[in-house]
Amino acid sequence: MKKPSLCIVTPALADANNGNWQTARRWARMLSGHYAVRLVKQWPDGASTDDGADILLALHARRSAASVAAWAQAHPDKPLVLALTGTDLYRDIQSDASAQRSLALAHRLIVLQEQGPLELPQTLRAKCRVVFQSSTRRATLPKTRAHLRAVMVGHLRDEKAPQTLFEAARLIRPDEGIFIDHIGNELDPALGEAARATQRDCPHYRWLGGLPHAATRSRIQRAHGLVHTSRMEGGAHVIMEAVLCGTPVLASRIAGNVGMLGADYGGYFPPGDATALAALLREVRRDIATAGGKLAALQAQCEARAPLFDPAAEQAGLLGVLAELL
Repeated sequence: MKKPSLCIVTPALADANNGNWQTARRWARMLSGHYAVRLVKQWPDGASTDDGADILLALHARRSAASVAAWAQAHPDKPLVLALTGTDLYRDIQSDASAQRSLALAHRLIVLQEQGPLELPQTLRAKCRVVFQSSTRRATLPKTRAHLRAVMVGHLRDEKAPQTLFEAARLIRPDEGIFIDHIGNELDPALGEAARATQRDCPHYRWLGGLPHAATRSRIQRAHGLVHTSRMEGGAHVIMEAVLCGTPVLASRIAGNVGMLGADYGGYFPPGDATALAALLREVRRDIATAGGKLAALQAQCEARAPLFDPAAEQAGLLGVLAELL
C-alpha cells in the first residue's frame, strides 16, 4: 500500500547545524517508515510533488508562517501540524501577527516540553500535544576528582544568554579548579568579541567555536556538568543529550528548562544571575573533591527523566499526532 506523503518544513537546514535542524532531520528519519517524507525550507518549493502531499508538518510559527498560510489556502481540508520553538512560545506568539495566524490555522500544535501548553491561549490548548525530543543513550563516563570540567553548548546569540557564562567565568578564580568549555558559532559579533575577551582574561574559560555534532556530544559526555544559561527555550536538545549520557545539567530556571528537567530539579539558578551560577559551579566543585552528594543527586534526578527522551517514545508521540488527523 502506498505510504501517505508528509512534507516537513524547517527554516533551518543542515548548514545551520542547530536544534531545529536536528529535530527536523530526526523526525524525518523516524517517520520515513510510515510516510513518504520530504524536508524543505519552505512550501511550496517548486517541486512537482507539492500538490500531492497529504500532510504538512511545519517547524516554527513565525519563520514558517508563509508556508503555513500557503498550505492552508491551497489545501484547507488537508492536515496541518505546527511544532513550536522557544522563540515561538516565549516571544513571537505574544506579539507577532503571522505567528498568531499560524497557531489559528494549524489543526494540531506540538510543543517539546511539558510546560509548553501553558504558554498558549486556553482556547488552543485542546489541539496541543507534548512530544519530547530524543536521542541515543551513551555510557556515563568516570570523571576526575581533581577538577571540575563544565561545558556550555549554544550558538552565541541573545536567547542563549552567554553573557551569564562570561560573567560567571570572571567571578571564578583560575586557581579554583573549575574549567569551562564553550561550544557555539558566533552568530552575534558583539557576543563573539565578549567570548574572546573572556578567554583572554580568564585562562579557565575556552571558547571552542562551532563543533560537529559528534564532537560536541563527546565533550558533553566527558564533562562533569552541562551549563545551560538560556533565557528562552522551547525544549533544548542539548539538555536531553546531557541527560542521556549521565551528565547533570546546571540550568537557568525558565519554563522551557523546567519543562525538560522537572519542577523539583536541584540544579537551577535564576536566569541571568552570574553570581548564582558561579556559586553553583563552586558547590559542585567542592562536591567532586569531597565525594559529597550534590552531583550524584543531580545525576539521579536526570536519570529519572531519561525515559521521557527515549526515541521510541518520541516516535510514538509523533505517529500519534499524525494518526489523529489522517
